[in-house]
Amino acid sequence: MHRVIRVLLAAVCAASVVTGAVAWAQSQAGLSGTVVDSLGARVSGATVTLMRDGQKAAQTTSASDGAFSFGSLAPGRYQVTATASGFNPRTSAPIYVGAGSRATAELALEIGPLEQGVVVTAEAGGVLQTRTGAPVTVIDSSTLDALNKTDVLEALRLVPGSQIVQVGQRGGQTSMFLRGGNSNFTKILIDGVPANDIGGAFDFSQLDTAGVDRIEVMRQTNSVVYGSDALTGVVNITTRRGASNVPEFEYAIDGGNLGTVRNSLSFGGAIKRFDYFSQYSYFTTDNHTPNSGYHRGTYAGRFGAAAGGGTNISGTLRRVDGEFGSANGVDLFRIADDSTQTTDLTYVSLAADSQHSNRWQSSIRFGSIEQRSRYVNPTPTGTADDPFGFGVNYLGDTVTLTGANGASVTGRAILDFGFSPFPQTSDSTATRRTLTGQTTFQVTPIVGISGGGRYEREQGFDDPDEDPVVTRNNGGAFVEARATIGGRAYVSGGVGVEHNAVFGNEATPRVSVAVYLRNPSPTGAGETKVTMNAGRGIKAPNVFQEQNALFALVQGTTAAVTATPIGPERSRGFDLGLEQGLAGGRLRARINYFNNEFEDLLEYLSQTGLVRAGVPPDVAAGAPFGAYINSQSYDAQGVELSADAAVGTMLRVGASYTYLDAEVTEAFGATAAFNPAFPNVPIGAFSPLVGARPFRRPANSGTLFVSYLKGPAQVALSGSFAGKRDDSTFLSDRFFGNTMLLPNKDLDPAYQKIDLSVGYAVHPRLRVYTSIENLFDKDYAAAFGFPSLPFTIRGGAAVTLGGDR
Repeated sequence: MHRVIRVLLAAVCAASVVTGAVAWAQSQAGLSGTVVDSLGARVSGATVTLMRDGQKAAQTTSASDGAFSFGSLAPGRYQVTATASGFNPRTSAPIYVGAGSRATAELALEIGPLEQGVVVTAEAGGVLQTRTGAPVTVIDSSTLDALNKTDVLEALRLVPGSQIVQVGQRGGQTSMFLRGGNSNFTKILIDGVPANDIGGAFDFSQLDTAGVDRIEVMRQTNSVVYGSDALTGVVNITTRRGASNVPEFEYAIDGGNLGTVRNSLSFGGAIKRFDYFSQYSYFTTDNHTPNSGYHRGTYAGRFGAAAGGGTNISGTLRRVDGEFGSANGVDLFRIADDSTQTTDLTYVSLAADSQHSNRWQSSIRFGSIEQRSRYVNPTPTGTADDPFGFGVNYLGDTVTLTGANGASVTGRAILDFGFSPFPQTSDSTATRRTLTGQTTFQVTPIVGISGGGRYEREQGFDDPDEDPVVTRNNGGAFVEARATIGGRAYVSGGVGVEHNAVFGNEATPRVSVAVYLRNPSPTGAGETKVTMNAGRGIKAPNVFQEQNALFALVQGTTAAVTATPIGPERSRGFDLGLEQGLAGGRLRARINYFNNEFEDLLEYLSQTGLVRAGVPPDVAAGAPFGAYINSQSYDAQGVELSADAAVGTMLRVGASYTYLDAEVTEAFGATAAFNPAFPNVPIGAFSPLVGARPFRRPANSGTLFVSYLKGPAQVALSGSFAGKRDDSTFLSDRFFGNTMLLPNKDLDPAYQKIDLSVGYAVHPRLRVYTSIENLFDKDYAAAFGFPSLPFTIRGGAAVTLGGDR
């Protein structure tokens, strides 16, 4: 396995190194390419304009095969624009043409203003959205600017089929549940580098929009290319790069209620074959409950260089330093805890992307992440209580809790447990070093093949005083093929093999199909596209699960002979969709049915639970306090409806609705608890019971985005909506009893969060803006007992100096 990976990586490295020499050997500097339509058919007679420094440098017309060429070019950065009757114009990204080299570009023209560009999460090497069946949502820079949010999580609320759960106010832990999957079932990439913690977790509360150019979300498994953690989808966040030939400097400052202030400074541009961009943002807010202040500093930078004629080298750095006052569920105790959470995050990538010819491309990427966090509870909070004489715990005030299901309880719950001396601290660290390489070759005009390999070294711990550092050396390889059939069908399929230090080798297949029953047309009903995707995904355990797995705990005992090693968590995903274009490409509607099965999920079981799950009693006896095994499963299926429209040239509208039907099918750790106030209602105190819905995933949810741009003014309205959700209070009373538990079903209320952003350019270099969150001041708490932000408003200005204006 490792030999295969080394060979693949060596081949890609060698190809990247020789690209500059191959390009240099070309007899004449120039730029050539093809003009095609959205399905890849060649467009003849298109007007192709070559631009340099914002000025027209040359113009030509595409030939009968869509080809165009510009020769005898001076070294520099160029852009190419193609226009043709019946199509919207398309402009390429800046392309550097070096002395004695030739560059290539493909310009795909679309009918209508709803652009569908290249996506990188659906297939190896990237593919136009029009030519893939994968359900991908792209949030581009214009949408991010219109939203004017400080947090990436707010933009992710617009993704169909996703549920963003923030525990508390700004800075509170934030998770993404995609198509009913768990929060650690989605692979998070920052500039193509895995950013998840070991085991898949990712906290979106720490991710500022500083330097973010584009967000891509694929809502389907892709463990073929990305390996572990991609059970329900992939999120790729791309850092902005400099493009202006004149250095551009921007400073923005805004502030608002709740002591909110944000300062942002950015600087970027391009010099010959080099480009650069840097931004630093500092955000601070008091939130609106005691001890819940949040402060976050973020640096994002990207630096690139064109090497030879076909290789682009790019390096990125994102550094985050945050501190959050963790007041806990204030509504559960009527007292704010005095705990704090600090985070220190560093994400680094270095990539070389090479276009060897118009048929062959490759990339090699090194990535590094370092994540450090510390939780400190300095002193006990609440009223000291020791009813059994075994040790003091601390109670909150007397509260009455009422769920959205109408059930109510009154009492006092334990706020701080005195199981260890104060201050109580918890540290965790994770580092991940990743080297990946892949190459794509277009064998014929209708058949392409990709292959690649990956090596990864992970190290981490959850508590340095109790647990040793865990080190894992993992690897993977994949092969993927694509074919175009009759100019109407696009098929891709592949298989990946993952080697993980914990569970060994696993294979994951995937197939994606897109078929056009009707091709795009500027008149009539437009295109009709049918899609299908199917695949399997896997996820590795986190550090704590590995160290507390049954197999690990019984090592050194006689039970080790019969204990089963921990395995990967698994998913099987299937979806079927229909996409219809209307009004000459100005309206696009979609419907998707998805069906996911999640199996072999890890759960922590007591000795009794282990035996109930089928573990021999003598083996279970080796874990006196319990252990993790692969014993849980659940299903999630549903329907996504979405539509996007361009009304005239100024108004854009997008909306979606998702219905989710999810059910736990197997769980041995969620034994029923009973509150005497509801004697006939079984309650899952810490996890859902068999037959119930997974927690915090609504059956009904939706999104809305409206953007209006006219001259110097822009207005954007965004909304996210969620129905009632199953949940638990997770509380114990002073006797460690269940009197503070409420029935799980429909415990969390439905909510709607509407935000408004308004901006106005009073001068080409001065823009003023205001952003209002929770416009109607509604409670949108994503977890029971945790407060959400009330009506909040920020206002400020941004000034820009330099740049190509």
